[in-house]
Amino acid sequence: MKKNIVILATGGTISGTAACETETLNYTAAVLQVENLIAQIPSLTNIAHITGEQILQVDSCDMTIELWLMLSKRIQELLASPAVDGVVVTHGTDTMEEMAYFLNLTVKSKKPVVLVGAMRPANAISADGPMNLYNGVALAIHPASTGKGILVTLNDTINCGRDVTKTNTALQDTFKSPDLGYLGYIQGGIPHFYRCPTRIHTFCSQFDINGLNQLPRVDVIYSYVGSDPALIKAAVTAGAQGLIYAGLGNGGMAAAIKEALVDSAAKGIVVVRSSRSGSGVVTRNGAVDDDTAGFVVADSLNPQKARILLMLALTATREPEDIQRMFWEY
Repeated sequence: MKKNIVILATGGTISGTAACETETLNYTAAVLQVENLIAQIPSLTNIAHITGEQILQVDSCDMTIELWLMLSKRIQELLASPAVDGVVVTHGTDTMEEMAYFLNLTVKSKKPVVLVGAMRPANAISADGPMNLYNGVALAIHPASTGKGILVTLNDTINCGRDVTKTNTALQDTFKSPDLGYLGYIQGGIPHFYRCPTRIHTFCSQFDINGLNQLPRVDVIYSYVGSDPALIKAAVTAGAQGLIYAGLGNGGMAAAIKEALVDSAAKGIVVVRSSRSGSGVVTRNGAVDDDTAGFVVADSLNPQKARILLMLALTATREPEDIQRMFWEY
């Protein structure tokens, strides 16, 4: 019996168009409607009962916290229905990794949720969107996808929402999981899993966004030679309740930066040390004495994903010890 899959379209390059079929870099995102995307792939109806919903139509650069919350709640509503077996979300690639991790922490269901996108507009030669969307549906209907959290598939690969990141500005194989690798591959429309996510996600998550219309403000402070504490002070003045420090190497920091962050932590602002390196685990009490400073470490989360976890953590607690536990568990 065919499964019932809802495709939620949000815009992005997968629904974009260019002036001609050879143009793959200069185009307008978020043009085609969900019915146009589905019509490009007649064979979709051979593997599932498909329903399309145009929930948004934006370039993913224009995603907001409010839209994240709205989309997560809508997915939750759909998955709560026995008539829906899974959801596929079409999304722009620029912020797809952030949406994937946010949904990984907030959608409370074992049913598959798969994010797909494209690196080339829909009318380009060798457009990758149709195959990515077909694979997304194939992944959503596969029994092995149940209970694995939010999945991301582009270019025949399967990644988990926690680990995946965009690694190249334009190539089709841009989505990777730098530390741990892919969950698996899709070959001939059949998913093959080689590993499973082990961190807490989706149906086991403690985070509840019901009733929330916004999340606490968390800003990212990027480190570089000659970093000035002015940006830290500006973020605090603007109302940041948490700061993610994208540090040097293992989360290292210059003396002036450390002083400003220690002062922020003493005022009750939660400071999380991450790294600008792109992969690796930030060691607690490694480059910095976190216990004395009152800092949290991001484990292996990159700065943009650490920000998401901290925003959600701050809806439950402001205690650094509790938040550190969350970073070890999620």
